[in-house]
Amino acid sequence: MRRRTFVTTAATAVAVAATGGWFAWRRPGGATPAAAGVPTTTAKVTKIDLSNSTLVSGALGYRGDYTIVPRGEGGTLTALPDPGKVINRNEPVYEVDNKPVRLFYADRPAFRPFAAGMTAGPDVRALEENLKALGYLSTADATFSSATTTAIKRWQRATGQTINGRIDPGEVIFQPGPIRINTVTGKVGSDLHPGEPLLTATSTTAVVTITVPAGQTYLVHAGDTVTVTLPDQRKVTGKVLYLSPVADQAQQDNGRDGQVTVPGIVTLDDPQVGSNLDRAPVQVAITAATVTGVLAVPVTALVALAGGGYGVYKRNGAQRTLLGVTTGLFSDTMVEVRGDGLQEGDDVEVPSS
Repeated sequence: MRRRTFVTTAATAVAVAATGGWFAWRRPGGATPAAAGVPTTTAKVTKIDLSNSTLVSGALGYRGDYTIVPRGEGGTLTALPDPGKVINRNEPVYEVDNKPVRLFYADRPAFRPFAAGMTAGPDVRALEENLKALGYLSTADATFSSATTTAIKRWQRATGQTINGRIDPGEVIFQPGPIRINTVTGKVGSDLHPGEPLLTATSTTAVVTITVPAGQTYLVHAGDTVTVTLPDQRKVTGKVLYLSPVADQAQQDNGRDGQVTVPGIVTLDDPQVGSNLDRAPVQVAITAATVTGVLAVPVTALVALAGGGYGVYKRNGAQRTLLGVTTGLFSDTMVEVRGDGLQEGDDVEVPSS
């Protein structure tokens, strides 16, 4: 795994040497002769945007894990969805005795019959919000009224059900939103067993699960922007949603403990872009810092100064002048620099090979 680190002005001269930079044990400010025996060329001081990032592995998947547990009085399973099927509001999830059990959206399951005379509650509001979304009710207020009964009858008539103005347990299921079927444990033709899991599902929102080595978690934060490289090499953008506070330790084939990692979730700016790539491996570049419109030179232009810090050799024809600079963000082969006497378009000296 390749890691780009954020380097500050406290970097040592060793860092410069590792990148092919120079050592100049002299003070900046004066013209100096060319270093004997060192082949050089020049590069331009440019004004650009820079960022550095941490590269981690990830896998596309879907947010949320839901278990569909049927209620009601039982019956025979007459239809079940296929894995991968997406089910939206009011669409059948499965059928019992040829009667569809439809999907409504809510953050909590229904736990009692919906009928005239029931007390107010959040389950009533959830039912009414679904009826309102479907165009059968104008107001959702958590109170089961005559308007609620009328809306249920309208819904029952439109969907070919018995029109009685009530909804019994097992006639609808509540889930947080559209679902994508993951696994099916039931069998068509078998008896339905209320209270036993029948299906598992996820949301339809594609996300990336990332795996961050424990020693690199300080580089990753909720809200960081990311670039995800898909298997077809397309690049899409997103953000880190969260990083787990609990680490995982992989087990190797020989039974020994493997690398300690921390899982996290990345959301995509366009959540549909990866909807057909379930469990596909991806690479995630997490942007740790960004600067815009700064002066930058190749890292190899830096020289270590005798008094500490860095400089660059500014070239003007045959004349070379050592200028002290303050370094900022390092990004790949470029580094942000600030210093008197340096401006965009200047030539600076770099090794030629």
